[in-house]
Amino acid sequence: MKKITILLVFILNILTLRAQDSVIYNGVTIFEGDLLFVGAESENLSGAINRVTQRSESISFDHVGLIEIAEGIPYILHASSRKGSVKEPLDSLSGEQLYVIYRIDSQYRSAIPEAITKANRMLGKPYNWSYKLNDSTYYCSDFVERAFRHVELFVLEPMTFKNPKTGDFDDFWIGFYAKQGLAIPEGELGCNPNGLASNPKISRIGLLRL
Repeated sequence: MKKITILLVFILNILTLRAQDSVIYNGVTIFEGDLLFVGAESENLSGAINRVTQRSESISFDHVGLIEIAEGIPYILHASSRKGSVKEPLDSLSGEQLYVIYRIDSQYRSAIPEAITKANRMLGKPYNWSYKLNDSTYYCSDFVERAFRHVELFVLEPMTFKNPKTGDFDDFWIGFYAKQGLAIPEGELGCNPNGLASNPKISRIGLLRL
């Protein structure tokens, strides 16, 4: 009888742990470790990021964050241009933008706990306005890439700030770096939301309405 009781308690604990890894949010089942991509706008920094990084019409993003579920509440861990590297409830995000959930392939899901731990360790750092990789500041895709770097889920690639339609540096980026007194880091290693979303190791799940 004791063995049966112990077995039932063990099964209940496993089911409870699994339940804590997911939550139904506005009709969509979200799992811890999912990635939340934010649709790009046509102007300002958002438009500039998308113009030089967009790879297909179906992938048009300017931001990405990592989902953590704590006590049944979904949070996003991300490097925000307004707040730096932060953890905040999904409810705190604006409902006016396009949000799309992507999920990591099953063979990499064992890497999620460490990725969540690493992401939490990166909180509190300022936003990286130069987009030149360093260990003191982060930008959104950099933040997510670092979280999963231990399994090489994503690959750093040479960055470009040239408009593919003209082959010249995008006017926005010329002014952006001139104001900082920096040379445009063309060709330096980095990453971007559109590049991460194009990774074959993750799959698009669907829209999330906030």
